Amino acid sequence: MHSFEQDIKKSVSILEQGGVILYPTDTVWGLGCDATNAEAVAKIYAIKKRSDSKAMIVLVTGERDIMQYTAAADLSLFDYLETVERPTTVIYEHGIGFAENLTAEDGSIAIRICGDEFCRALIKRFGKPIVSTSANVSGEATPARFDAISSTIRDQADFVVEHRRDDHTPHQPSSIIRWKNGEIEVIR
Repeated sequence: MHSFEQDIKKSVSILEQGGVILYPTDTVWGLGCDATNAEAVAKIYAIKKRSDSKAMIVLVTGERDIMQYTAAADLSLFDYLETVERPTTVIYEHGIGFAENLTAEDGSIAIRICGDEFCRALIKRFGKPIVSTSANVSGEATPARFDAISSTIRDQADFVVEHRRDDHTPHQPSSIIRWKNGEIEVIR
């Protein structure tokens, strides 16, 4: 039986080597890599057959990470995030310290504070933000469960996490918002 701890250790090892993992998040299963490593980010774009002009989401563990990796985050946003039920990704205007091919052309970055126990443990152990993008080829439907992920995607990941593979609860992607001057613009 594979353990949570073994999955974390192996995932961190792969991330440190610039590899790509397939892992469960607080929403859908995701392809992940070191958000500061441009070569690793390029591998994910290649797996998804997606142009790097479409930015991907980054997962962090808390407000401190947001303050470290963005410029001038509006603190009232954190109060708002405490009131939402669904995992919510926020587009921040200026990402700092991320791989250049990860931020959008305007310098913005989409970040979600992740509440999932596995993801939090993984990010804390790794010590850096981790990319999270749905485990599908760009343009195809987002798989709601592990068993819906195509073998093509599974085979291209350097490591596939065991944890939660048998969870058949359908999950949906996060909502995505842009926060400007206390105003919410809903993207998804």
